[in-house]
Amino acid sequence: MRPGGRIPEVSVEDAVRASVSYDELRTADDGLYWLETRPDAGGGTAVARWRSGEGKRDVSPKGLDVASGVHAYGGGSFAAAKGTLWCAGPDGVYRSRRRDDQLDLIAYGSFGDLTVGDGELLAVRESERGDELIALTFTAAPPMRTLAVSPGFLGAPRTAPGWLAWTAWSERDMPWDACEVWVARYSPGGVIENPVKVAGGAGESAVEPQWGPDGALYFVSDRSGWWNLYRWDGLKAQAVAPIAGECAAEPWELGYASYGFLDDGQIVVAVQEGPRHRLVVIGPEGIVRPVDLPYTSIKPYLAVRGTTVALIGSSPTVAPQVALVELAGADPQVEVLARSEHAALDGAQVSTPTELRVRVARGREVLALVYPPTGSAADWQAPVIVRAHPGPTASCLLRLDWQAQFFTSHGFAVVDVDYLGSTGYGRAFRESLYGRWGLADVDDCAAVAVHLLTAGRAVAGQVFIRGASAGGYTALHAVTQDGPFAAATAVSAIVDPYRWAQTVPRFQRAHAMRLRGGAGPVRAAAVQRPVLLIHGTADGVAVVEDVRELADEMTSLGMAPAVLLLPDVGHYVASSRRAGAALEAELVHYRSVMANAANDQQALHSRQR
Repeated sequence: MRPGGRIPEVSVEDAVRASVSYDELRTADDGLYWLETRPDAGGGTAVARWRSGEGKRDVSPKGLDVASGVHAYGGGSFAAAKGTLWCAGPDGVYRSRRRDDQLDLIAYGSFGDLTVGDGELLAVRESERGDELIALTFTAAPPMRTLAVSPGFLGAPRTAPGWLAWTAWSERDMPWDACEVWVARYSPGGVIENPVKVAGGAGESAVEPQWGPDGALYFVSDRSGWWNLYRWDGLKAQAVAPIAGECAAEPWELGYASYGFLDDGQIVVAVQEGPRHRLVVIGPEGIVRPVDLPYTSIKPYLAVRGTTVALIGSSPTVAPQVALVELAGADPQVEVLARSEHAALDGAQVSTPTELRVRVARGREVLALVYPPTGSAADWQAPVIVRAHPGPTASCLLRLDWQAQFFTSHGFAVVDVDYLGSTGYGRAFRESLYGRWGLADVDDCAAVAVHLLTAGRAVAGQVFIRGASAGGYTALHAVTQDGPFAAATAVSAIVDPYRWAQTVPRFQRAHAMRLRGGAGPVRAAAVQRPVLLIHGTADGVAVVEDVRELADEMTSLGMAPAVLLLPDVGHYVASSRRAGAALEAELVHYRSVMANAANDQQALHSRQR
């Protein structure tokens, strides 16, 4: 605790300003590039470049929000080569030439996975009819050629001399359920010839193809039950190094790179095991060597040059940062290039989590990360906010989250739950929520809450559940039944899985179909606890009309929810320009429930006198 004994509260403004997000890290011939999303600047996203001796600066055109809308969640939003930057934007692909400061819209449509090839730009273009692999040549007015088409989905166009690799999955699948890796003969300016499926299909997710320096094609497959690295030599595919962990992230976005090749023949890989990430190096004989780093969370964007890997890492005490890690010596050397911090929070005391494992039905364990109130004693007791992560195939992560710290600095404990269906525990665990959504996830969150109550950590009547997107559906169902939760906050929530399957972007329709069949729609008449609904009016993933209808039905039944609708905000409220308003509303919601409960208790005591 700081001198004076009082823990300073983290303000809404500071929590938002410190929540800069880094993504899509990649190398180019003139430096290291990445995306920066800055909530305090209206939630806009810019491309930053770092050069040795020059440092970091923005290089994308001012006023252009660099973001891919492909497959609803985007990815692969930019590419850079030879003084030119290509960016996905609101109308298509833009070219920015730094030598003449000119910005051109060169192709219309929804593009992603922009990749520099030999004299051309490769990309995925999506329409409601399906996907295309596109090639754009590096000329003043690049003609656009279609290399492949699919009524389903395409991704990861990756070239090698004379070859092209890519991924494909059907409109009936999510890429983490069934995804294929394909290769074909290809030369720039030409056409795809004799395509061959290398891996993947029903029951196997094969993702992230890359051509190795040895000329072989590498990819990640979960055929063993874990996403592990494989090598295809043109005849057969073999495991590079079996690891009981996920060597790829769940592919919500295009453009992921969970591994890369060092120039000494070794392969560097980011591995997820539960909520924790680690970096490993795989030697030529398949020997796995861990790399000692100050990070417990690593994003799936590794960028390798020589014996150095650039990564986006964080930990419970280190906000996300872009770092260079030199792997040539016995001990890795880390150089931080950019960090997500805010001057007002420098040196601020933070709450660090402990891992909690709770036994649930059928002998299964659920893991949770428990963040006690900031500065609390070892025997703390406090109001608790249980958070159900989105996805539901996402996971809770061991990294500094200033929006969680906002609540812990205000006297709450925050608990993140890796409920059934989370990534980081293998394919079987991930698939087990299908048909049980709104049931098993709710049971897992409730089991953690009950454990904390029984252990004397949580205060009875002051345990809340909060979730976003799929987690919002979990939170709402959690308060339709008797249980430990006194109230719920649902952000960008899915309300009716059946109707969601009709309105969700086509990328996620298969997900909606497989998840549904558990608890069904959230019924207004079933809600038993106070609810706060926070939703962006421009949400294209979970439409606001469903939340408005639920709110109206609850109001007509005399149990009006608190509602915060955010104009022109999309699905990601936490990184939007209205993130602060959402945080403030959530804090007010919990305090209001606690105050009402205290007033009711006081009134009861008065009547008993």
